[in-house]
Amino acid sequence: MTDNDSFGAFLIGFVVGGVAGAVAALLLAPQSGEETRTLIRDKSIELRDKATEQAEQLGARASEVAKDVQARGQAVYEDVQTRGKDLVESAKKAVTRKRPAAE
Repeated sequence: MTDNDSFGAFLIGFVVGGVAGAVAALLLAPQSGEETRTLIRDKSIELRDKATEQAEQLGARASEVAKDVQARGQAVYEDVQTRGKDLVESAKKAVTRKRPAAE
């Protein structure tokens, strides 16, 4: 879970840093105000689209991980259940073998 948190924090930092860099570059560029506003609008649309795409990819990855964890958990549950049944059967056989000797 920590890896997902770290990746999310990295992604947010990356997007915020990109936005800050783009805004600084646009404001310091020798252009007219209208050209600058157009560039800011275009860049913000581009960044929004990239952020949406990244969020969709992250959601798909999280879904895959959840399915994998669920499948592994089910396999472990079935293995423990089988081993428990085998242990109970072994104990019953051991008790049955010891009873005639005690009588």
